[in-house]
Amino acid sequence: MVEAGRIVSVWRYPVKSMAGERVPFADVTALGVHADRTWAVRDVEHDTTTGAKKLPGLLWCTARYAQTPPPDAGPGHAPEVIIGFPDGREFSSSDPGVHPALSDHVDREVELRALPPIADRRQYRTPMATKTDLRTIFGLEADEPLPDLSMFPVRKLAEITRYATPIGSYVDAYPVHILTTRSLAAMAAVAPGSDFDVRRFRPTLLIDSPAGSEHPEWDWCGGVLHGPDAALQPLIPTIRCVMPSHDQPGLTRDREITRSIAAHSRRCLGAYGNVLKPGRIAEDDALRLEPPARQAGESAAAKVKRTLMRAVAAAIPNGGRN
Repeated sequence: MVEAGRIVSVWRYPVKSMAGERVPFADVTALGVHADRTWAVRDVEHDTTTGAKKLPGLLWCTARYAQTPPPDAGPGHAPEVIIGFPDGREFSSSDPGVHPALSDHVDREVELRALPPIADRRQYRTPMATKTDLRTIFGLEADEPLPDLSMFPVRKLAEITRYATPIGSYVDAYPVHILTTRSLAAMAAVAPGSDFDVRRFRPTLLIDSPAGSEHPEWDWCGGVLHGPDAALQPLIPTIRCVMPSHDQPGLTRDREITRSIAAHSRRCLGAYGNVLKPGRIAEDDALRLEPPARQAGESAAAKVKRTLMRAVAAAIPNGGRN
């Protein structure tokens, strides 16, 4: 194994798309950070979980737990959370007034919803996204091509097209999102007028890596990151949507963020991954990498998958939903 770096910060997000909490340590399981995203906002009209990709005003809300989350916090057991609004008002998740307050804030009828039990798959479902939806999510103009999603395993693609979030979680795709200071610095170098603040990218972990690559976390994909107690498995680069370009407290709206990542970083920044060994992660933990086994060239399976992905993209309906 080789040295990968040290954990600079650990992040937890009590409510999907609202401001996160930097915590000194966290326990991780197969579902990710304990008590991460146990609440989300649900679009009442479309009866589906939504977030700041479509309702960017959510980024201006804060969320904190009323008490330390208990050990059973997770699907079907969401601890009380306190929502803060830009005007200083606060509402508990147990207060019925939180729903109209959120609806007024984002100018759409929404409800705060607890993470459903894993068995209740109906609440995780979502209508199939259209090409118009995808352009909104990725901040694309009508004449720009849709992003290449072939990096996702076919099974994961099937899951995220059928469900708003993975079963048992309110994350977008994978339980862990890894980001390095070197990646942020590399993007800041090509877009010096933009602020690549870590809060824009909502990672689980920010890692200071001594590696020479501009994006060390991509090199780690397929390997294993071993900490003193837990082990993480980076899998694929994190494809970026329009969210990082939105304004939030202390950060102005900046479309160059999304454009620069698309132009200089294959529309990716960071890496998605799984928890291979549950345990505790903490600031200043040293991480060692068990390097991935590399295969030369593109496999026949990968070529078939790319062909399949082109067919899937062609089948996505054009229309959009409000």
